[in-house]
Amino acid sequence: MSVLLATILPSLIIVFYFVISDKFKEPTFQIIKIFFFGILITIPAFFINTYLGDILEKNTNISEPLIGSFLTAAPVEEGLKFFILFYFVYKMKDFNEPIDGIVYGVCVSLGFATLENIYYVYVLPEYFQTTPLSLAVLRAFSAVPAHAAFGAFMGYFFMRYSFVSKKDNLFFSIIIPFFLHGFYNLSMSYNYIIGYLIVIISWIIIVRIFLKLRYNQSKKKVEHEEKIH
Repeated sequence: MSVLLATILPSLIIVFYFVISDKFKEPTFQIIKIFFFGILITIPAFFINTYLGDILEKNTNISEPLIGSFLTAAPVEEGLKFFILFYFVYKMKDFNEPIDGIVYGVCVSLGFATLENIYYVYVLPEYFQTTPLSLAVLRAFSAVPAHAAFGAFMGYFFMRYSFVSKKDNLFFSIIIPFFLHGFYNLSMSYNYIIGYLIVIISWIIIVRIFLKLRYNQSKKKVEHEEKIH
């Protein structure tokens, strides 16, 4: 039970933080739906990553860490998350506030991270020469918050595309998570410290952005309540 909790709780806690911080709460059904979509896309991601990885390893001289970062995981996983935002979230009537971009971006990313975490913890601990619980705890402070940050950046720029300006923001919503994910994966193959720094710096930036959006949302809520009264 402790292994399972250490595997799934980090994702749920982060999602819960962003969801309850939204002054205009998103419908629970929509949060669960997008989180579940994030879980579902791990299936095609696994097969595409495996297929591309095998082809590149057999037919090129590219290093395995580079293949596992910029040529498979980053484009495939971030591309699938973007697909959910663009083809599902964008059409939702509840996607109507700037802060919603980050909320739904985090939800889809951590849905993905949850099932990915289960796979790592229950299938791969011997590969990493550690115990399931140790691997779950390690990923709770690395891969899980990393996925949250990638999704938050994607959601932020997707929000800007939806509510601010079509120019460049759709491109940024996928290219920035792609580079963050790629550099994170690559650094975790060579230097864990750099990987953790990427996560920490990303979180500092995204929390500042999120708090600013929440502050603007709070002012809007106060103005709305004053009009009512």
